[in-house]
Amino acid sequence: MPKEEGKGAIALFDLDQTLIAWDTQLLFCNWVLRREPLRRFYLVLFLPFLLLARVLGAEGLKRVFLSFLWRMPRQRLEELVQGFVQRCAPSEFYPSMLEVLAAEREKGRRLVLLSASPEFYARPLGEALGFDASYGTRVELGDSVPLFPDFTGGNNKREVKVARLLEEGEITHEGIQENSSGFSDSPVDLPMLRLCEEVTVVNPGEGLSAIAEEEGWKVVRPERPFRGRAQMAWRGLKQMAGFDGAFDQ
Repeated sequence: MPKEEGKGAIALFDLDQTLIAWDTQLLFCNWVLRREPLRRFYLVLFLPFLLLARVLGAEGLKRVFLSFLWRMPRQRLEELVQGFVQRCAPSEFYPSMLEVLAAEREKGRRLVLLSASPEFYARPLGEALGFDASYGTRVELGDSVPLFPDFTGGNNKREVKVARLLEEGEITHEGIQENSSGFSDSPVDLPMLRLCEEVTVVNPGEGLSAIAEEEGWKVVRPERPFRGRAQMAWRGLKQMAGFDGAFDQ
C-alpha cells in the first residue's frame, strides 16, 4: 500500500496486553466489586449470557458484562475510576513499554491510545500515562449506569479504531501514515497496524507472530506477571468475581 502524506507524526497504541499484561475490564470489575461486594450478583445475570456469546458477539457480551455497574450514580463511578487509575498507572504497566512510550514521545510523535475498553476509564488511564489523546468504547452512561448500556459508534476494535481516528481528525485518510508507528498484541488490530510505517507486536500468539515475520515487523516480549495462559485465566476469573486481593496490594 503506498504511503500518503498525513497530518503528522503519530504513534498508535493498543491497551490491554500491549501496555499492560491484564484485561483492564476485568481489573476494573475487580476494583469495583471489592469496594461494593453486593455487585457480585451481576454474575447471576452475566454467566448464563456466556452461553450466547457467539450470538451476542463481543459488543453484545460487553454490554451485558457492564451490568456490574447497574444503577451506579455517575459521580460514584468517577470516584472509582479515579482510584483505579491511581492504583494502575504506572505500577501495573510493562516497564519496557513505558520506555517505548517515552521514546516515541522523544521522536516527536503524537501518542494516541486506541482501546476497546470503556472510554470512561481508558481516557483517564491514557492521561495518567501521558498520551496526547485516548479513545475507547464510548459507553452511554447517563446519570446512573443502565443495565445494558449502549455504545456510541460501536465497540472500539478492528476497523472501528480506524474510523474513530478519522472521526477525531487524528488522521485524514486511510493508508500508511507518514512518520507513524503502531503497537498491539492482537491480530484484531491489523486494520490499525496497517496504517503504520513501523509496527511492533507485543507478546504475540502464533498467528500474529507469523504475520509479523512475513511483514518484517518487530516483536517484543516483556515479562508477564503470570506463568502461562492457565494462570492468567485463573486470575481473570478471580477478577471477574472480585476475589483478586493481590491487585489491592
